[in-house]
Amino acid sequence: MTALAQLREIAPGFQKREDSGKLSTGIPAIDQLSSGGIARGALTEICGPPSSGRTSLLFALLSHATRQGECCAWIDAAGTFDPHSAAEAGADLDRVLWVNCNGNTEHALKAVDLLTQGGGFGMVVLDIADAAERDIRRISLASWFRLRHAAERTGAALIVLETSVTARSCSTLQLAMKRKRPIWTGKLLCGIHVEAESRKHYRSQSADFTAVCI
Repeated sequence: MTALAQLREIAPGFQKREDSGKLSTGIPAIDQLSSGGIARGALTEICGPPSSGRTSLLFALLSHATRQGECCAWIDAAGTFDPHSAAEAGADLDRVLWVNCNGNTEHALKAVDLLTQGGGFGMVVLDIADAAERDIRRISLASWFRLRHAAERTGAALIVLETSVTARSCSTLQLAMKRKRPIWTGKLLCGIHVEAESRKHYRSQSADFTAVCI
């Protein structure tokens, strides 16, 4: 039984997508920075230190994608994905397949390979932001090329969430996140101003947006 057939057993009506183009983030400033959104059929890297807005950006993208009817997969290498926070951000969890790898980065790579190759997902996220650095360094360039080629064949927007750029030449777009300043309501932290910098342009380009605390 193929991976796609197995997915259809789990979720009746699950179909392979043939869409091309861009997947909007739902954040106008980021869509403008990325020339219309996250590219389908390509690998995009979103990186930054903790509290830089990297996860808030992914949750915004996940929310926008699922509300547009996309089926999405989140492969969680370190087991840190918070479904409650994703739902609070507006994501439709009925359209999200969460794969919790409990700290096993090798299993996460196998899972993202299987799901990207199988097709049917508008967006596939590989979250290695909290994975062990030694495990991330072991990921070969050949592995990144394989994942990129799988995304090209199936049309998925493949996104890697990480602390620093890892896939390098294999990615079509690299967005580096940086926290600028917190937003307070009295003594309550309600959000942060964030800067996103595109690193795949000949000239440095950046955009600011607000990440609301959930």
